[in-house]
Amino acid sequence: MHYAYPPRKDSHPAPFRPRRSRLPVIRRSHLRTILLFGLAIIGLIWLFSGSKHKGPRPITGKPPVVVVTVFDDKYENTAYSKHIQDNRIQYAEKHGYGTFIAKASDYELSGAPSSWSKVVAMRHAIAKFPDCKYIWYLDQHALIMNPHSRVEEHVMGSQKLEDMMLKDHPIVPPESIIKTFSHLKARDIDIVITQDNDGLATSSMVLRNGEWAKFFLDTWFDPMYRSYNFQKAETHALWHPTILSKLAIVPQRAINAYATADHGAPYKEGDIAIVFAQCSGTGTKSCATEAERYSQHWRSAFGAGH
Repeated sequence: MHYAYPPRKDSHPAPFRPRRSRLPVIRRSHLRTILLFGLAIIGLIWLFSGSKHKGPRPITGKPPVVVVTVFDDKYENTAYSKHIQDNRIQYAEKHGYGTFIAKASDYELSGAPSSWSKVVAMRHAIAKFPDCKYIWYLDQHALIMNPHSRVEEHVMGSQKLEDMMLKDHPIVPPESIIKTFSHLKARDIDIVITQDNDGLATSSMVLRNGEWAKFFLDTWFDPMYRSYNFQKAETHALWHPTILSKLAIVPQRAINAYATADHGAPYKEGDIAIVFAQCSGTGTKSCATEAERYSQHWRSAFGAGH
């Protein structure tokens, strides 16, 4: 059976007409408006996203300095702790500084010695006072003695610091192979610390606020360091070259004079602070007894009476 062939196509077909879209036709003038609006949005996104990467926010220096002290829990609400806090507050009020008083138990140390609390307390203080220029950490067993000494001048003043810096100096006296860098200038320094007879002493130190300070404190408080069981806890974690590139050692009496010469340079009249190094909890050499010996002196100097 034969099937018919399909009909032949015309060699001149009708012109193709596309199916009309149901979407509205956008006029050229409208398209231009939409394009310009889109470019404006993209420009604003770029502008604001780019501004976030222009660098750290400038520090205003208000307050110029924050004095940080951390107390062991056993001193909470004692006459001794109130004495020390009063000393810090009066000094800070005189110069327009801030104060940050904390307890060691405020921070989770994961079994590390309580002395590590100073590190996280300084970081906490920066978070609370982001515009401060310097952090002065001063141990709980210490008194500020000279009300006229300002940290930003007495310690961190450019020429003053340049004159005090101990360069190419052994980190652990007398002959450590690890030494402070000899090429550093005062403008390079972000942390100022002293030594006693045993090595670096962290009972009094000054830290310049900024991005490096945050990096330094975060790194210093890293669990690896806390779990390493250094012989002198947090102090021995400061020997890394990255830290030494920003660190200056100054003579002990500049910020960290001791009450006696048993462990380091002894306090002399005019020194900014006195530290009761290795004082005991009770007895004639207790921390409270040591502090009381200097109470009248500092109160008179501050004009606070007895």
